[in-house]
Amino acid sequence: MKFILKLFFTLLFLAIFAGTLYFLYEKSKEKPIVYQTEKLFITDIISKAVATGSIVPRKEIEIKPQISGVVEKIFVEPGDLLKKNALIARLEIIPDMISLNNAETRLNQARISLKNAETELARRKKLYAKKIITEAEYIQYETTYSSALEEVKAADSNLQLIKKGTSRQSKETTNTLIRSTINGMVLDIPVEEGDSVIEANAFNAGTTIASVADMQEMIFKGRVDESEVGKMDVGMELILTIGALADEKFHAALEYIAPKGKEDQGTVQFEIRAALELKKSQFLRAGYSANADIVFERREAVMAVKESLLQFDNGNAFVEVATAPQVFEKREVGLGLSDGINVEILSGLSRTDRIKVWDRPKRR
Repeated sequence: MKFILKLFFTLLFLAIFAGTLYFLYEKSKEKPIVYQTEKLFITDIISKAVATGSIVPRKEIEIKPQISGVVEKIFVEPGDLLKKNALIARLEIIPDMISLNNAETRLNQARISLKNAETELARRKKLYAKKIITEAEYIQYETTYSSALEEVKAADSNLQLIKKGTSRQSKETTNTLIRSTINGMVLDIPVEEGDSVIEANAFNAGTTIASVADMQEMIFKGRVDESEVGKMDVGMELILTIGALADEKFHAALEYIAPKGKEDQGTVQFEIRAALELKKSQFLRAGYSANADIVFERREAVMAVKESLLQFDNGNAFVEVATAPQVFEKREVGLGLSDGINVEILSGLSRTDRIKVWDRPKRR
């Protein structure tokens, strides 16, 4: 009995030992690598460059006053549509004290001269009635009186212009009434009632009362890197993505490439402009940020693979094609247009071929 128990435990120990050795052996064996494969697919490939910029009106005007003063009344607000010559604001003139004093002095002197001319004309009229002076001499005094009267009117008008921006004769206030110079939409009113404004002249740009733009004609204004500008020509197609309208694409035609670049953060950038193609129902706000894909070349419905599947040897491109399960052969391929992600296949492959994804192996 003891012999049988001893034999049993011996055999049990040997079985456990053998099982342990087998388990360790299997665990130490390297698992075979299994490569994934991908098929070719049909897609559109577009070779393009990307430009960043914004959407702006082609025609935007800053309305500035012709006189200095204080904003008395504003009649519009941003978003209003205006016709040419529509009233935007009214100014109250704060006259220059030196100019005002000179104008008042001129009027006073003109009135004195008129009074003297009137007195002299009355005296000469009596002498002419008595035939003491000739008609020619009398007419000369009449002319002097008329000139003095006109000088009073001119001096008075000049004083009114300095004080109020209008004359008694014209009754127009073109200087104090600020009007739109184009048809368009009010984009901004950077002043408020009570603000002082300065007239535009040769020494000062003047205060902007309002910005008015034609929102029916919008353009994309942006910049491209110097490495891409040599591939571009006027008339090229741009596909725009606007940040605020990410689900919609807009088309534009390139119409301007700057002849001179500007350095920006260590790189040279060239300004471009493109005319947007908008439908009548579409409205874009000025200042939207946008990215433009500049289309160099396009291939539609072509056979393609991911560029990551390609390998290169001495300048020749090839892929590894499955000939049997987990058996691959190198095959040289002819390449066409690339968009940086997918590349057109011109020769060397068929739609049924399965290509080795050599950079993502798995183990069984």
